[in-house]
Amino acid sequence: VFFDGRNAFEAKIGKFKNAIVPDVRTTHDFIREIESGKYDHIKDKPVVTYCTGGIRCEILSALMKNRGFKEIYQIIVRYGEKYGDKELWEGSLYVFDKRMHMEFTPDTVTIGKCEQCGAPSNKFENCSNDSCRELVLLCPECAADDAKRHCVPECSVDREAAELLFEVDGRQIALGILLSGIFTERIA
Repeated sequence: VFFDGRNAFEAKIGKFKNAIVPDVRTTHDFIREIESGKYDHIKDKPVVTYCTGGIRCEILSALMKNRGFKEIYQIIVRYGEKYGDKELWEGSLYVFDKRMHMEFTPDTVTIGKCEQCGAPSNKFENCSNDSCRELVLLCPECAADDAKRHCVPECSVDREAAELLFEVDGRQIALGILLSGIFTERIA
């Protein structure tokens, strides 16, 4: 069983075939995921964790071992550099530099889908809202349209309004978030 040890968004453009891809964004999320018991049904199967550099695989393997997983292996995604994407790997590899992705062979199949129109894509873009730090998977056409280059509809609100901050219960909340209705806590 392949078990993705990367951020969930990275698997949108490439992963090992039939891998388990937990919905996580941080290493702390993995602790909650493993401790939840959600994956206990694979404890007795050989599990191969994989990640881009290896650090998170070390943590994930230790968590799994402590949870009672019997057979755990690790592989970093350099696998693709050696074996390409003809067998077990599908799609592109998300990388943490200005390229944002790489392909192992010229025949790489694009598995990602534009979050705005559904067209094939393997390119992440920064959300068009300057105060947001989310990445959005977009095709070239949607990426060129500033109105479509946002992560969620709430981020498409007026940028000036989005940048005006108000303090609510000791927290700073952007006016754009308040106006969009995403902030639903009672304000007294």
